[in-house]
Amino acid sequence: MKAIALFLALLPAVAPAQDTRKVTEPSIPPACATVKAKIGRAALSIDPEDEAKLDTARIQAALDACSPGHSVVLQRTSERTDAFLSGPLTLRKGVVLVVDRGAYLYASRNPRDYDRTPGVCGTITEDGHGCKALINGDDVADSGVMGDGVIDGRGGENILGQNISWWNLADQARKGGSQNNPRLMILNRCDNFVLYRITLMNSPNFHVGYNGGNGFTAWGVKIWTPERARNTDGIDPGNSTNVTITHCYIHTGDDHVAIKAGPGKPTTHMSVVHNHFYSGHGMSIGSNTDGGASAIRVSDLTIEGADNGLRIKSNITRGGLVHDVVYEDVCIRDTANPVLMDTSYTAHVSAADNKPPVFRDITVRNVWIGGGGKVTLQGIDPTHRLGIQFDNVVFEDPAKIKIAATHADVKFGPGPFNLQIAGEDVTVAGTPAAAPKTACTARFVDFPLR
Repeated sequence: MKAIALFLALLPAVAPAQDTRKVTEPSIPPACATVKAKIGRAALSIDPEDEAKLDTARIQAALDACSPGHSVVLQRTSERTDAFLSGPLTLRKGVVLVVDRGAYLYASRNPRDYDRTPGVCGTITEDGHGCKALINGDDVADSGVMGDGVIDGRGGENILGQNISWWNLADQARKGGSQNNPRLMILNRCDNFVLYRITLMNSPNFHVGYNGGNGFTAWGVKIWTPERARNTDGIDPGNSTNVTITHCYIHTGDDHVAIKAGPGKPTTHMSVVHNHFYSGHGMSIGSNTDGGASAIRVSDLTIEGADNGLRIKSNITRGGLVHDVVYEDVCIRDTANPVLMDTSYTAHVSAADNKPPVFRDITVRNVWIGGGGKVTLQGIDPTHRLGIQFDNVVFEDPAKIKIAATHADVKFGPGPFNLQIAGEDVTVAGTPAAAPKTACTARFVDFPLR
């Protein structure tokens, strides 16, 4: 039986999950090799004198030699010798990379280590995507990254040979073009992949991209990147099925979770349950929706201090059908856009772009929203409408909420809802009702320290 699949079976507590698997808390498989640290940390990174002491080759050799069903463990040698420095690593089928408690895996700052095309990583080009990730997986079923250690992408430190950080490069690309920054993990077609207890920090670009797979679990993962670090999504599953993200803490500069649905395999059967989100751009679906997204459940979530809360985004260049989405048992506080259904996310290129997004069968149930902000309910035109239901959705102070609604069919009930929704081409079924003053104060928790 497949090694990682042995660790997965669903707890009743994860209901109402839409992942069709049964998922229990994973276990770390037995070690085939232990790799000991040879360098130590200096402040929050490593000493500049150690910048050329790469551990890439010996970590990769251990991964290559390990048999399926086992793990390669990165372990500190002593309290002061606790760090590893690496360029891109390639995972192997059935093999788990473990960063042990007290150990730190730092990404190389040398852009040449990540080049897909010579000289491109660390520059701005028209298309971007010129860098390998720190951790790469292609068609490696039953593998994973686990442990109580830290993987740090060092996005805020200067790129070697340049007087600019990866994040500064991303900011410069706002003027035109795309930054070529490495991601922390790119996982393509990796069925039954597990992230467990690992801390991911400071990625130069997205932290985790999971694409084209069947079976992905992120359990007890902590992701931390500063609020304004551009394009630093937390976890992005795309064109995949049977995904569970649970018991995670995410503080980042872009989407906390972004469920992608570009052309290709269906994006379906995903559960985002028992999580805490902080600064970032929200629990998102999109902006690619042209492949369609469905059977998505978000439950037991807190969002605090974010730009966006519950968000679906697309536009006419990449639109498609998003349906059968339920947000339930969610607490949102001090978030600028607590509910954002946006069918005009970024400008489209020309009238020839004709992939209109349709968001329907969207349910928001048992949700409390504290503070001010804006609720956007936007269908793209009279034919391609937004369909959404609010059931027991309570705004602490509805007078502080701005509303923008167009081309939408909005239903209230059976539970209370205390906003008046109106706008161009908006139909309303049900009657807003006063709601009990139920706060979520006890549900919000600080981002956990190590």
